[in-house]
Amino acid sequence: MALTDIDNDSMRDPEASSTTPAPSTGRRRLSRRQLYTRRYLRNRPAVVGLGIFAILVLFAVLGGLIAKHDYLATDFMNLSTGPTPDHWFGTNDAGNDLYAQTVHGLQRSLIIALIVAAGSTVLAAVIGASAAYFGGPYERIVLTVIHFLMVIPTFLILSLFSNSSGGDWKVIAIILLLINWFFPARTVWTLSLSLREREYVSAARYMGVGGFKVVLRHIIPNIGSLLIIQFTLGVVGAVLAETSLSFIGFGVKAPDVSLGSLIGGGADTITSSPWLFYFPAGALTLLTVSMALVADGLRDALDPTSAAGGRA
Repeated sequence: MALTDIDNDSMRDPEASSTTPAPSTGRRRLSRRQLYTRRYLRNRPAVVGLGIFAILVLFAVLGGLIAKHDYLATDFMNLSTGPTPDHWFGTNDAGNDLYAQTVHGLQRSLIIALIVAAGSTVLAAVIGASAAYFGGPYERIVLTVIHFLMVIPTFLILSLFSNSSGGDWKVIAIILLLINWFFPARTVWTLSLSLREREYVSAARYMGVGGFKVVLRHIIPNIGSLLIIQFTLGVVGAVLAETSLSFIGFGVKAPDVSLGSLIGGGADTITSSPWLFYFPAGALTLLTVSMALVADGLRDALDPTSAAGGRA
């Protein structure tokens, strides 16, 4: 009876119950997104770069709402004048407001860059990963095309087609897209060669999952960190390519404007009207530097071997 009473008392005592939860260590597991976010936020230059990029995007989207003039409007009473309360960035020799043109030019350059970066990243992921997974003749054909495109002078081809397009920014974006996918596609192919031998890929294949479904669901998601960094760097590359084309006269043409065309026009009058060069060049510099800082931060945050990952 005594043993029974003791046993019953222990069953009633919550502290003596075997179902008492283990003491908490005070730590909670972070999700992958929270871990990546914490790693990124510990990188101060990357945070600064993201802030600058956000400000530039807001400037491109909302800057036109506070502009006093349209970017195509002409003020014949103020030809090639410096910054004034009425023309914040000054005017060019045709009387166009440089502030409004800088806002529109930044908007146009960002649109082209985002289209090119997103499109080339998607093409590189699908083509490179599928070539590695399927192998055989398909892989040989893809690699032959990639290696051929890597050795031809793409800038000359880009200049030729851009000049024949009449400066249409949509045609320029498509041309930049078509010549910017093969470099990252070869990198994706290299990484996917090892992924196709993983157990989960073999299991999906044995279960009868289609080849392209395996590529889209199992291979590409496992190189997502590379694709994110590639997209970020692709924005920088597309902006510089578009700017270079417009600077030498093969890119966006009047009446439309981009940062490259503004810089090209301002370079001819940099001694007499320096504001025509410095304001668009400053916007371009801030854009490329901010995206480079963001790319470095993403690389450190997504790479488990980086120093930022260890501190997180």
